[in-house]
Amino acid sequence: MREVFNPATSLPQSLSEVGTSVGVSDLGLNPQRQASSIPMALIDAIPKHQKEGQQVWMYPSEQMFFSAMKRKGWDPRKEDMQAVVSIHNSVNERAWREVMAWEALHANECAMPRLKKFVGRPSDYSPKARILNTLGYALPFDRHDWVVDRCGKEVRYVIDFYNGAPQGSGAPVAMFLDVRPALDSLEAVWDRLTLQMIWMCSGRWRQ
Repeated sequence: MREVFNPATSLPQSLSEVGTSVGVSDLGLNPQRQASSIPMALIDAIPKHQKEGQQVWMYPSEQMFFSAMKRKGWDPRKEDMQAVVSIHNSVNERAWREVMAWEALHANECAMPRLKKFVGRPSDYSPKARILNTLGYALPFDRHDWVVDRCGKEVRYVIDFYNGAPQGSGAPVAMFLDVRPALDSLEAVWDRLTLQMIWMCSGRWRQ
């Protein structure tokens, strides 16, 4: 499944790489964090950027984002942080909605899937991305793997991020997000075939 976004700037590889802010409190950046709508699974090792007992994942503040980008060798501008954080949060919310579209196939099995962990893998291209590349399509500029707790069952999802075609002078660059369950089981294969058939029968492929 693929969605279109219009980011104003690039995104860090993974929220898991955002730690606490260091030495940026005097820049006037917002220290407040926003709660996501993504339910947090019970995990043994709580990431350092999250707190024990949370029901949902928390997004990084402008301060935390700025500090993380500095540590990774980027040259962020503080005046861009509000837009960057907003885009990051919106992309993650849309990614979770895409995950939930797949999880709807198992609603009878689990009413509330939860995100357990995630990791950025920008240089580790998925098999689908490699196949599409051999057919002439561009490689994704980033990849995330999300592991969902489906009421006790771990299910891995692959998210490939693609740059879209320019939308005109002054317009933000489009981004395509390809979200699907990893082919780690026969169940995942069946899910992908099922949703593909639903999509084809809906006629949306003609649009």
